[in-house]
Amino acid sequence: SLQELAQTQRFRRLTAPLDPMFALLDGRTRFEVPPDVELFTREIEREYPQVERAIAELYGVVSEVNGRIDAAFERDAIWPPGTLWEKLETGRISNGLPLVEAGNEVPSIFARFPSGHGFRRAVELPALFSSHLGLDESALSPFSTVRLHGSWARGVQCLPKDEQEFEDFLIERIESHGGVCRLRDHASQLLVKRGRVVGIQEDGESWATGADAVVTNVSGETIADLALGAGITRKALTAWPEVKVVGGRFVVSLVVLRSGLPAALPRESFLVSPDPSLPTVHLKRGPSHDADASREPTDTLVAEMLLPRAGSVHFLGAREAVLSTLRHYLPFLDDNSLVVDSPHDGLPAAIHERGPNGKRQKREIDRIHLKDTSTQPEAMEPRLVVHPPGYLGIAGEPIRGPILGTYLVGPSVLPALGQEGEVMAAWGAARILTKKDRTRQKLRRQMWTKIETT
Repeated sequence: SLQELAQTQRFRRLTAPLDPMFALLDGRTRFEVPPDVELFTREIEREYPQVERAIAELYGVVSEVNGRIDAAFERDAIWPPGTLWEKLETGRISNGLPLVEAGNEVPSIFARFPSGHGFRRAVELPALFSSHLGLDESALSPFSTVRLHGSWARGVQCLPKDEQEFEDFLIERIESHGGVCRLRDHASQLLVKRGRVVGIQEDGESWATGADAVVTNVSGETIADLALGAGITRKALTAWPEVKVVGGRFVVSLVVLRSGLPAALPRESFLVSPDPSLPTVHLKRGPSHDADASREPTDTLVAEMLLPRAGSVHFLGAREAVLSTLRHYLPFLDDNSLVVDSPHDGLPAAIHERGPNGKRQKREIDRIHLKDTSTQPEAMEPRLVVHPPGYLGIAGEPIRGPILGTYLVGPSVLPALGQEGEVMAAWGAARILTKKDRTRQKLRRQMWTKIETT
């Protein structure tokens, strides 16, 4: 955590509050969620006056439930638990959590709203795009919906370069402590001896790297494939949950002239197309950080849709489908776009340049001629379905992998909680590993109480 790295104060100086935290555009409504309570109340009075009381009650539930979840997740426990002792330990903490009553049907958090009311989208869409579970709102339980929506509505902090800046920050701290980060390297095989992982074979390397433990963000099935089926435990063979990939996040990136975008377009938006055949899009807006200051200012738009493996939108038509939704809300998009590309469909990048007649002309560049990009289509970030649902209905695969010495910390562990679930899985793996080493365990306890320095 940032606290253990003694970097909380430094990280806070890098972030800025997001205002508004997000906006919903559904063809008839433009609803923003600002951090200021008074402004938020005005937004409700303007767009949803008929359900104002129900919205107030809903956010009372969101606040109360997330406060109780915060208190539970801050405890030093394994989520999801694996061993009997862990189940007892985590069970005592989760026993009082709301919206997860075992054996009973959890009441809907929208019971006070008319059926199909439009405000439900403002709650469900941020939660859906923040999770790794399913392709529509029905995949999320009330518990995960409230938790994920609360992460959007309780005050969002942003970095100028989004997740890339956060990644660079963590890499810099890891390397300053003597660690090595090689994010572009890939393992081609896991080496197993007597039922336990003993090393990895990296792509392009003629020698193996020894390892007592392998911590990875891939699924258990991928781990088994890398080990060529060797060393899989009996428990994993008989009781491993079924995790299916039902689709993925299809991303389209654009560089657009800032003058061609509405000034009121916020950093985070959810765009619902009035055409049911077109996808709902999560749109992120940010500066393009163009090094050429002489050019007209530009912004980067990153639009993502949830693309099923089989559906009405064909994979090769997904880019155009996303752009069609964007055009509905940004009518001058085509006239002001400079670059349009997607890493997933393998199609050429579209470059829009001004011709001799002053009009913009489209030119396509094959991926082999693009810098800092793969020549092959990149895999989409997967959307998962777990059967049967795991611990509290939010878990998937266990942290302990199917081979002794492997640990899973990726989206398949707590898919219903999105990135928070990945952090919790990583923390659980760190706790398991340090608990085996008394020296590391003592160091870990000391770091919890260390006074932070900048």
